[in-house]
Amino acid sequence: MCAASSFVRGPYNQPVTRVLLVDDHELVRQGVAAMLLNADGIEVVGEARTGREAIEATRRDLPDVVLMDVRMPVMDGLEALRAIAGDPDLAATRVVVLTTFEMDEYVFDALRSGASGFLIKDSEPEDILRAVRVAAMGESLLSPTVTRRVIAELASRPAPRQAPVPSLDPLTEREREVVALVAEGLSNDEIAQRLVVSPATIRTHVGRAMSKLDARDRAQLVVLAFQTGLAHL
Repeated sequence: MCAASSFVRGPYNQPVTRVLLVDDHELVRQGVAAMLLNADGIEVVGEARTGREAIEATRRDLPDVVLMDVRMPVMDGLEALRAIAGDPDLAATRVVVLTTFEMDEYVFDALRSGASGFLIKDSEPEDILRAVRVAAMGESLLSPTVTRRVIAELASRPAPRQAPVPSLDPLTEREREVVALVAEGLSNDEIAQRLVVSPATIRTHVGRAMSKLDARDRAQLVVLAFQTGLAHL
């Protein structure tokens, strides 16, 4: 059974980002929960200790973001991630995977399976907060430099049973340019400034590129950019 939920409200009753914490170590959950509970605009709706509990809690509480550990008993985080990402009723929920540098081999599988990004477990509190907010907005991955290095390394490795990489042929030149900048970790506003266009125009380009490449979110768009060679270090 999931642990008791805790709650916090944003100022002036503004909408909050609802977060589910999933980790089999209670001290980790307590530490992350304490940090999130002190942040404006974030609500911790529950905790889970296994992948199976995570799926049940996500279907019940409909969080905006799930912070998901990888190694857990009963069902691991990747299996739970696939179940959540594959459930049409949970399409609005974003999953951020918790990992360590010693577990890099899981990161690429997680992103291919539908994760919106990943966090190193010993990340600074402000990075965790940013990850939650970025994932809730469907924006770019956390810590662009670290993320790009890990993804680039893993994307170059052969992956067993990996689905064919989509062709970039359907993309316009501008869409390719935008996807490459997304892979650098830039936000829509930053890309708009770089290309001297409006953020709305960039949102349109990103949306069309995701649709053409069948990418669930920006995280998968980044993976595809590295897989196809559109982005590199």
